[in-house]
Amino acid sequence: MTIQPSTTPRKARHMKRKHWAVVAVATVLPLAVSTGTAVADAPRSAGAPTACTYTPAVPADNFKGIPVFDPEEAAEPYHATLRTSQGAITFEALTDKAPCTTFSFRFLAENDYFDRTHCHRLTTQRLFVLQCGDPTGTGSGGPGYSFPDENLTGATYPAGTVAMANAGPNTNGSQFFFVWKDTKLSPAYTPFGRVTAGLDVLQKIAAGGEDDQNNPGDGFPNLPVNIRHVKIRTN
Repeated sequence: MTIQPSTTPRKARHMKRKHWAVVAVATVLPLAVSTGTAVADAPRSAGAPTACTYTPAVPADNFKGIPVFDPEEAAEPYHATLRTSQGAITFEALTDKAPCTTFSFRFLAENDYFDRTHCHRLTTQRLFVLQCGDPTGTGSGGPGYSFPDENLTGATYPAGTVAMANAGPNTNGSQFFFVWKDTKLSPAYTPFGRVTAGLDVLQKIAAGGEDDQNNPGDGFPNLPVNIRHVKIRTN
């Protein structure tokens, strides 16, 4: 059984966009159309690709540029704290397992990409996630580039997992999700963080429910989750 992607027509822009969503069995989240490639060598690590490739793509919402991968910086451990209207959520970035993903998240956070955005989707049946990272709030926004999957071998999604939403294989952008309760997903979504503080905040948001605008148990959170700022703290 799958949960279909959000349609949210009242919020969609005029340009035709596909939607990123997390489904229980297979990947959905259509998004990026490549227009070019920028490649940098990445260190070999468990579950990591041999190269980190950031490919220009559309849409380019709140465009901050395309990261230039730096292996030394990418290997540096860090914690990210999202200061939201419902409380702070902190996660440890898995820089050793998903360096391309964690480097991208840090790049966007340090360029204030996530500031003044909101988490647009909460699921409370079958899968248990809070989806964020879209500056348009429609489920179809992206940063202007995409990059490959990482860390999928044997991937599981217990409570506290932070993982990438995508539009199919190797189409990661800016959208990500928090798992607020142990959930079963196919290993198709790059896990790149573990919540170290604020799981109670996620559970409070989930307890508030959602509006079923996509499907029963799948909609906009009743407790608005506005991201005020994301602070990166290196270890």
